Amino acid sequence: MKIVIIEDEQITAEDLADLIIKLQPNAQIVASLRSVKEAQLYFTTHAMPDLIFSDIQLGDGLSFDIFKSVEVTAPIIFCTAYNEYAFNAFRTTGIDYILKPIVSSTVEQALKKYQTLRKEFTTSTVSYDAILDLFANKSAQKTFSILVTHKDKIIPIKMEHIALFYIKNEETCLFTFDDKMYAVNKKMEELERICGDDFFRVNRQCLLNRAAVKDAAHFFSRKLIINLLVPFKETITISKEKTPQFLDWLSRK
Repeated sequence: MKIVIIEDEQITAEDLADLIIKLQPNAQIVASLRSVKEAQLYFTTHAMPDLIFSDIQLGDGLSFDIFKSVEVTAPIIFCTAYNEYAFNAFRTTGIDYILKPIVSSTVEQALKKYQTLRKEFTTSTVSYDAILDLFANKSAQKTFSILVTHKDKIIPIKMEHIALFYIKNEETCLFTFDDKMYAVNKKMEELERICGDDFFRVNRQCLLNRAAVKDAAHFFSRKLIINLLVPFKETITISKEKTPQFLDWLSRK
């Protein structure tokens, strides 16, 4: 089985390749592509692989730009930080997706789905225009306030007043710039979807407002520790895999 990986973060691409080979020893990673431009050239000059693992947000655009401009007949498994709700539009097309950070179990499930459905991929079609619209309109879906319940009252908390969302004892909470904490009746995945580009999911437990970041410092194993402008007591770290994406996001501050 010949596989192409499209991923602009080299470490993530290497880790994904290692997982694939571990799970499918007969697989061959024939190319690891890091940009829209590189992938467009590759698919116009090389034979089609059996399967593609593709990130969505690349340094020079969205991977959908590749598949809109070049005829790609191989099935695609998307690797993305976006949650399940954004993908309801194409879950039934026979193309799977896995959420970042990528772990062995999700790659294994995706490969099993490919093996089960591979005969159907030759007739599957995907509306990349429709999926691209979901991402183009993502900012329009931004929520301006989060409703919380406090002493039998429902209070709207404006997004710009929220320093971060975090999970504590399996409960989602928010912490404001004036040092107040409220429980939130939403899952972190939904908050990530509706908060817009001002917030970044630094890890599974924390969704951070860019305006709350004071600085970041190197930590063990190439992780970063994030220092905040608010007196939040928990230590916030970000993995080496997500660090490039985080720094790019932070640079737009």
